[in-house]
Amino acid sequence: MPEATPMPAAMKRNLGLLILAQALLFVNNTTMIAVTGLVGFALAPTALLATIPLTCYVVGAALAAGPVARMMRRHGRRDGFSVGALFGIVGVSLAALGAYYKIFWLLCGGMVVVGVFNACGALYRFAAAEVVSPNYKERAISWVMAGGIAGGVIGPNLAKYSKDFLPAAFAGSYAVLALFALASLIVVRFVEFPAQTAAEKAGGGRPLSEIMRQPVFIVAALGGTIGYGVMNLLMSATPLAMQMCSLPFSDAALVLEWHVIGMFAPSFFTGNLIRRFGVLNIMFTGALLMFGCVAFALNGQDLTHFLGALFVLGVGWNFLYIGGTTLLTESYRPEEKNRVQGANDFLVFLTMATSSFSSGALVTSRGWEIINLGALPFLVLVCAGIFWLGMIRRRAAAPA
Repeated sequence: MPEATPMPAAMKRNLGLLILAQALLFVNNTTMIAVTGLVGFALAPTALLATIPLTCYVVGAALAAGPVARMMRRHGRRDGFSVGALFGIVGVSLAALGAYYKIFWLLCGGMVVVGVFNACGALYRFAAAEVVSPNYKERAISWVMAGGIAGGVIGPNLAKYSKDFLPAAFAGSYAVLALFALASLIVVRFVEFPAQTAAEKAGGGRPLSEIMRQPVFIVAALGGTIGYGVMNLLMSATPLAMQMCSLPFSDAALVLEWHVIGMFAPSFFTGNLIRRFGVLNIMFTGALLMFGCVAFALNGQDLTHFLGALFVLGVGWNFLYIGGTTLLTESYRPEEKNRVQGANDFLVFLTMATSSFSSGALVTSRGWEIINLGALPFLVLVCAGIFWLGMIRRRAAAPA
């Protein structure tokens, strides 16, 4: 499907700024994932609550998804993203204080606040589709997601080198993240988003329940929720699992670095793959890669197996999540976009909250193998959904 014209300079500029904003967001995300499970393990009243702070992070995002969507409908993308960055600055500052003074519930509260930043930043991918012409939609979503590769390289290394900036372990890591959230605030102020139409500001359109009953929405949401849920379940448990296997934190940082590279490096070509082979084929490939991750993880518990499993997991997430995002854009009209995007992200964050909480309890009580086996039924479900939508589309395309 060739483009009619090259991408104009203004589109490239806006897309580039969104890629930078995504990079800054994921430096924040990956650093917190690298350290928060360990800080939670050190401060929690019981080991079963070790991943509660990470769960609070995702719960904050889930609770904010709907209000954030409404705020952006009323005030636009720029103001919405700016407010999210402000929440990020406040949240990581509270988390730093919690880690410094060893107050577990202050750490949890800070993570809830940072979750608002994540809820806003999760919409960068939809904003990317809006600042370019429709024939660039798939690639714009994919390229913005590629910005997260910076998080994979910078985040774990930032965690490693800032670990002892302050007397309390990892308090300095949280404090440094305030600078990255501030940089996000500055970047989004320079993006020129398209003006909202009167219909978009007013909202309206079909009832949300009707939109969510569409097969295209159901499968898009399955791709996003299960892709993110399984990825988050295994990723959140990894630092704890590696610690239980007597592997040093430097090894965990390396594994998370390559995991996040696996999550985002494919984004440089995922959009092109979707245009060439179709969104459902790419989503199905992502699910198969996640099956491969489980097989790799069950084959051993040394650094090589953790590294290989988490890298393959990242690539599988990339195909499922970008495919699900692209598919979701087919389910709504312009005046419905904010409600549908908010509902989809609420489901994603709710699933992530469940998986974050479960990961800590499962890995400390049942072990790494049980966590991986528990992911299999969900991967079967998403594959079944993809086949179902594929059959519907083939029947619709067949001659009467």
